Amino acid sequence: MKEKLQYRYKSVSVALEELKELGYTIDYNLEKERILVNPDVFDITYIYRYEGASNPDDESSVYGIVNKENGDKGVYVVGNLATSDDVDQFIINLEIKRRNS
Repeated sequence: MKEKLQYRYKSVSVALEELKELGYTIDYNLEKERILVNPDVFDITYIYRYEGASNPDDESSVYGIVNKENGDKGVYVVGNLATSDDVDQFIINLEIKRRNS
């Protein structure tokens, strides 16, 4: 049974600190090849969204990601998904997989 996805609405720095306290220590922005090699073993467990008070383009998301095989936990941070041309497709695929399972 998969974990319940947790949505939170906080700043990026607060989200990263909270996830660090929960053991999410790997920076998947730097080590995304871990996910790209075998994306099927990863699951998003937390999504923190932050929207700027005056500009929607200030939106960013912090993902808490778990490796279901070995328990490794890490984070991935992206800017506004709706307007980003360079966002990695794998994070979108993980969200879609999560919704469809």
